[in-house]
Amino acid sequence: MITEQDVTRRQAIDAYHVIGEGPAPDLQGIVQLAATVCGVDTAVINIIDDRSQHQIAAVGFEPAVCSREDSMCAAVIARPGRVVVNDARLDDRFARNPFVTGEVAHVRFYASSPLITPAGVAIGTLCVFDSRVGDLAEPEREALDLLAHQVVDLLELRRISRELSESNDQLSRFAGQISHDLRNPLTALTGFIELAVDSPDMDNAPDAARVLARAEAAAARMDDMISDILAYARVGGASPQRTRVDLASVLGSVVEDLDAQISASGATVEVRPDAGIRPLGDPTLLRAVLQNLLANALKFTSSVGRSPRVVVDARAVPGGWRLTVDDNGPGVPHADRERVFALMERGDLEAEGLGIGLSTCRRVVEAHGGRIGIDESPLGGARAWIVLPDPDVPAAS
Repeated sequence: MITEQDVTRRQAIDAYHVIGEGPAPDLQGIVQLAATVCGVDTAVINIIDDRSQHQIAAVGFEPAVCSREDSMCAAVIARPGRVVVNDARLDDRFARNPFVTGEVAHVRFYASSPLITPAGVAIGTLCVFDSRVGDLAEPEREALDLLAHQVVDLLELRRISRELSESNDQLSRFAGQISHDLRNPLTALTGFIELAVDSPDMDNAPDAARVLARAEAAAARMDDMISDILAYARVGGASPQRTRVDLASVLGSVVEDLDAQISASGATVEVRPDAGIRPLGDPTLLRAVLQNLLANALKFTSSVGRSPRVVVDARAVPGGWRLTVDDNGPGVPHADRERVFALMERGDLEAEGLGIGLSTCRRVVEAHGGRIGIDESPLGGARAWIVLPDPDVPAAS
């Protein structure tokens, strides 16, 4: 009869995708080390489900599958713990086992340490055995336990890597759909702007023509951003391009795109970096980060009834560049300065937005090898800062 424990174990095993796979070199290395440390010629990693024992890596013999009823390790997995048996013929758990009686093998010495997942589920053992009576000293017993932990760590690492790859595939598909959904209204908007720009009536309305030209440029920038961010998502967000970024030009575009928010809040925005500041990074992604930081400064300062004052600056520091966005808003309490970078965290102020911006900013900055944080600002509010590495900027001596 299959027990609830068997079902839980089977689910845990299925998450690792190890059954039916060829022996992995890293697992083979562990069983070889286990055999060497314990002074035997045979060692194996056994995964035990509700029906069978699966030998997923072995040394001293070819790994195979046997019924759970024939497994020596299945006899001890119900109460997982280290087991050391000098002579299996004298142990009631193993005396009639075919691996001991000679029907399959002539095992005498047997030792195993359980493979226990982080959730506390025993899925198998790391086992060493020999055809001669034997024993393990305490250091060898502890080493066997340590190696069993290493097996689980490797299985966990492989599981997380696989899930991350699947998550990135889903992200790519999602980004593709979002790109399509965003481009439809953007294409329509661009078409209407072009019709308006080409209208003969614009000859007599120079102010309207200038506004439409700015709208057309903003729509073109948005289209470029959608394309670049989609490409970033498709590679899992880990490989931004590296080029010299004209920071003054990027910030000019950011301020222009935030013009409506700046005007509505009565904000003063001072952009100090000149054309000589050219950090190394992905221009589209760094622009998205800076636009988010400026928008946050405007939004949270306005939310407490102040006219925002925002100062953006950049300077060389040893080994890279430091970019800062200062505001005169309410600031961020010291205890919350790390929490606000968590997904869906916004702090305590009531302001529009889901809180995903700073989390995404950190991911982008760290993908550049940089760091991002929040301090107090000389203007009385918050200072958001970014440090980006640059091999052409001398490091501190």
